[in-house]
Amino acid sequence: MTEIKERKRKKFKHKVDYSPQLYPGSEPVAERRRKIMNPNKRLIKLRDIPDDEIVMILGHRSPGALYTSIHPPLDEIIEPFDPVKHIIKPTAGARAGDRMRFVQFSDSFWRPVIAPWLRARLYFSRFRGVDTVIYSGRQLLEMRERDIEEATRILIETELFDPARTALRGLTVHGHALRLDSNGLMFDARKRYVYDPDINEVIYVKDMHAQVLDEPIAVGRPLTEEELMAMDVTYRWDSAQYKSRTDILAVIARISKFRILGGFKPDLINGR
Repeated sequence: MTEIKERKRKKFKHKVDYSPQLYPGSEPVAERRRKIMNPNKRLIKLRDIPDDEIVMILGHRSPGALYTSIHPPLDEIIEPFDPVKHIIKPTAGARAGDRMRFVQFSDSFWRPVIAPWLRARLYFSRFRGVDTVIYSGRQLLEMRERDIEEATRILIETELFDPARTALRGLTVHGHALRLDSNGLMFDARKRYVYDPDINEVIYVKDMHAQVLDEPIAVGRPLTEEELMAMDVTYRWDSAQYKSRTDILAVIARISKFRILGGFKPDLINGR
């Protein structure tokens, strides 16, 4: 009887193909947003940052130091059976028991290569084991320590980072909406980075937490205005106009309506 049931189960078992609807539209901005959110799309690598320099910019531990653990490795823990743990593979940091650390990026208001709200979608679609919060001009990402270092490498070395319009800031993050300086760099009250005209690159002289580095770290050249315009993720009057985004506006209007009615009197949203 058991073999018969198993054959019937296999007979009716079928694979459902699902293609996520990442973002509608055919204009360059929509295509750019879809690419960033789609984990199957390869991000273009623009620069190489050594492992030790990434660790130094984050400022969580000294280069070469051991990772701090908050619990034993998962392979050494005897836990009750949980089928979910056999389905979901732990990240390297979770398996080792690493502590939670964070990285925070600030994106300029003036034609950035990525925006805080889009970072959240990027993090959830391309990374695992993440916790993230959106602020005005910044995005906080929390992960296990060795996982956050690997994620930071991707976020700095690829097209998701412009040394002039994107910055790592663990504190005193404001300045994303202020005017750019004479070299095109976003304002930073802590002066964590400077432009070096001799090598045409942005140099970090302090880490993410504004602690002075033993050695300056070069993170690449600022992108040109032409490059930034081609990589822009924002609808603007001088590039790609918003025009009639009926489907998106309908969803935004519905969310806003429910938020207002639900906050005022939840009974008003019944049946809508």
